[in-house]
Amino acid sequence: MAMGNHTSVTEFILLGIPHTEGQETTLFAVFSFFYLCTLLGNLLILVAVTSDPHLHTPMYFFLCNLSVLDIGFSSVSTPKMLANLLVRNRVISLGGCMSQVFFYHFLGSTECLLYTVMAYDRFAAICHPLHYTIIMNHRVCALLAAGTWFTSSFHATILTTLTFQLPYCGSNEVDYFFCDIFPVVKLACGNTFIIETVSFTNIGLVPMTCFLLILASYVRIVIAILKMHSAEGRRKAASTCVSHLSVVTLFFGPCALIYTQPSLTEVLVTPVQIFGNVVTPMLNPTIYTLRNKEVKGALKKLAGGQIASEGH
Repeated sequence: MAMGNHTSVTEFILLGIPHTEGQETTLFAVFSFFYLCTLLGNLLILVAVTSDPHLHTPMYFFLCNLSVLDIGFSSVSTPKMLANLLVRNRVISLGGCMSQVFFYHFLGSTECLLYTVMAYDRFAAICHPLHYTIIMNHRVCALLAAGTWFTSSFHATILTTLTFQLPYCGSNEVDYFFCDIFPVVKLACGNTFIIETVSFTNIGLVPMTCFLLILASYVRIVIAILKMHSAEGRRKAASTCVSHLSVVTLFFGPCALIYTQPSLTEVLVTPVQIFGNVVTPMLNPTIYTLRNKEVKGALKKLAGGQIASEGH
């Protein structure tokens, strides 16, 4: 069919979360609570770290990057999903759909790479403690952080460009609660082989490479911890690693299920995706705060300072 005969799609309709008729108000309340907790928890970590000079170290610098990412990542799909649930506003412009695809893969990929950098930081701190300040100096930290953001923007630009270069001329109903590559590409009336191949390769390759690098770091870390003579040293080293491993598992678990199991049923894929988009960004600050005395101490100092200033 000639391109001239097509009617170009200028907006999409998000069909939302399937099988939730009559439960919209309850879901809106639950997801709003999660989203507010995500924003508040991550903002508190940012304020605590920036306000306490003792926390101006590589580990907390990367934790601040993670907090910014969690705020952004949860904001890609959650506000639109909430609008869909509350006022049934299912329409999203072509530009809005492109933005969701770009930022979802940009921030998701950045988070994936950042977890790898954080694993390298723990490896340097535990396996090479005497050279740690030289290995992870300010310049190296800034370059590693900037590298994760830049590489991911390139990755997301390729995926978004390939997705929206395709002609969209038939149905504009996206059978999902936000614009992601696979639900959108289903609506294209052109050949989708290239975008599907690139998507599976890129989206599979980036997390798999990151996961293997993290695994390699932790094998070395575990060996180093077991060789430590001090029980207190072992406990402290293990404690910082458990927090990081917990958030890595929460991130890579849903990611692996969604993108390595194309046959995952509709019943399972949406809850898994919602968990990754809405719940994980809220749990990250909780995990780091509950398991970290230094962050808890900074938050207490911050609360104490607020109470003191109010007393005056």
